[in-house]
Amino acid sequence: MKVSLGSWAFSFGPFADNPIPFEKTVKRLSEAGYDGIEVCGFPPHITLEEYPSKDSRRRLVRFLADNKLGVSGYAADFTSVNPVVAGNQQKYLDLFRRNVEMCVDIGSPNIRVDSIAAPGSIEDRDYRAAFDRLAEVWHAAAGIAREGGVRLVWEFEPGFAFNKPSEVVGMHNAVGHANFFILFDTSHAHMCAVAGSRQHGAKEVLPGGVSEFLDKLRGRIGAVHLIDSDGTLHGDETSTHRPFGQGFVDFQALAPKLLDLPRIEWWCIDMCFWAGSWELVEPSLRFVRSLLASRELVL
Repeated sequence: MKVSLGSWAFSFGPFADNPIPFEKTVKRLSEAGYDGIEVCGFPPHITLEEYPSKDSRRRLVRFLADNKLGVSGYAADFTSVNPVVAGNQQKYLDLFRRNVEMCVDIGSPNIRVDSIAAPGSIEDRDYRAAFDRLAEVWHAAAGIAREGGVRLVWEFEPGFAFNKPSEVVGMHNAVGHANFFILFDTSHAHMCAVAGSRQHGAKEVLPGGVSEFLDKLRGRIGAVHLIDSDGTLHGDETSTHRPFGQGFVDFQALAPKLLDLPRIEWWCIDMCFWAGSWELVEPSLRFVRSLLASRELVL
């Protein structure tokens, strides 16, 4: 299993006013011994505007290769086009196609999406129709991604609509495309399956928590993000990505199941919105490496 870290950890939230440059992040991860980096497609990192040409992207690939880092995924910026809104399908797909081209050029195996729409932003009378519209958009997007040899992965979370466990399974079924997968983030899984945060209508939780949620999604998962959860929300919006060992996620119990998932070659550490993430680069890698070592000894 290869280990990466999401570069957005040093550009979002507490780093927004003084983001750490992508180049500095790459060098830090390389020196720490990571296998790769999960690329943030939001400003000021690797955006379509800053890397508009194949030549600029080739230079980026050479820079990563010089630092002995692979790319585990690309978190594209779709905030300008809400795919849930009626009439936005073609605009979204046009933007999606451009981002798939970025993935192909930089060697990313997948492209991350979310529903964009915030919980509570969809009226009850339109909720099911909005769900179906999104499934239709993502079905078409999954086909575009497949043409480029890129996996489409959806990251469910409390910060965006359709975050109940049954909705996550239901969306995968509704999209109905072999190239559409779920991105399983352990912190989001806790907040959606255990805390039932920011869900539409009646709260839905699972008795078996994160482990049961993982079981329900087996065969549907295309990417994994690892981080702890203390059961709280960051800014009352999305999951607090707590450092390893400071929350409720039982990684020792989850590790065998995560290692047994088909198609997964990377574990990406996700420290989004955590103020001390720069100081946790090495300790987080040690935690995950020790987790892998302990499981591999058992297996």
